[in-house]
Amino acid sequence: MGAAGGGMGPPPESVSTFTVEAQTWIRSIKAVGTIEPIQGVLLEAEVAGLVEAINFENGQMVEAGDVLVQLDVKVEKAELQAAQALARLAEVELERAQRLRKSGNVPQSDLDRAVAEEEKTKADLENIKARIARKTTKAPFTGRVGIRHINLGQYLAQGAAIVALQANEKVYVNFSLPQQALGQIKSGLSLALTSDAYPESNFKGSVTAISPEIDPSTRSIQIQGTLDNPDGILRAGLFVRVEVTLPEQDTVTVVPATSILYAPYGNSIYKVESTEAGLVAKQHFVRIGTRRGDFVSIEKGIEVGEKIVSAGAFKLRNGISVTVNNKLAPDPKLAPTPDNS
Repeated sequence: MGAAGGGMGPPPESVSTFTVEAQTWIRSIKAVGTIEPIQGVLLEAEVAGLVEAINFENGQMVEAGDVLVQLDVKVEKAELQAAQALARLAEVELERAQRLRKSGNVPQSDLDRAVAEEEKTKADLENIKARIARKTTKAPFTGRVGIRHINLGQYLAQGAAIVALQANEKVYVNFSLPQQALGQIKSGLSLALTSDAYPESNFKGSVTAISPEIDPSTRSIQIQGTLDNPDGILRAGLFVRVEVTLPEQDTVTVVPATSILYAPYGNSIYKVESTEAGLVAKQHFVRIGTRRGDFVSIEKGIEVGEKIVSAGAFKLRNGISVTVNNKLAPDPKLAPTPDNS
């Protein structure tokens, strides 16, 4: 009985396994960026005046040329009527002077004076029209207005903010990369965007501009991409994660991230090997590469086709007996989309 008891050991540990496989990974560069509108401006009062009319609602789409805000121009309109009357009189005087000059009844100086007076009245007329136009705020391009900063009857000082206007059918994404990426990045490369604001969405675009200079303080280069934004959900100032796809591809040996035991003296995994006594787990040190999704690439230490422990490795020791149970094994994904917790 003592001999039988001495031959007994701990029961085998239940683990999940994964067969090491090779995958083709497209090279990419990741960064963080900010969304900027193709066209965006904060409309401001060009001259001081009293708000007489507001012709838009907050958040409304407006067309280029629409009158958004009209300041009080009663004085200018009265001056315009007087200037128009003087302009008509100057035209009549000029026509009369031209007829009399042809008949030789007036000297050339009178005709020159009539020409100058007619030109002066036209200039005065355009000056008043320009003053009225400066008190009329129009949409410089088609876009969506934000929340107005003014009220009807309010006196606006010169330069006072009126409302933001942005065109969001297309947007820019501005981000920076270290100078080491300068030889890899070029215009036309595809890029993908993700944002915490839309965790289930992936936005596609392309690199459209690369700064001609490198920032000497950070040794980084500014990159700009362009994306279609037909629904207008990508707003200016939005923080996004950017991944630029490079044309090169790599064939890598991968394992699930859950299979790796990280330690200061070296990272390791457990291989499942068959012996006369059954399945045993043996620890092997590995050199890991990059991580993508639920997978980690392995540069050295394992081969494609080997069976490793993918779940439950934390409770193992070298040479322990194991049993395989893959019913509850996690399914690793290259592009996981977990629920937003």
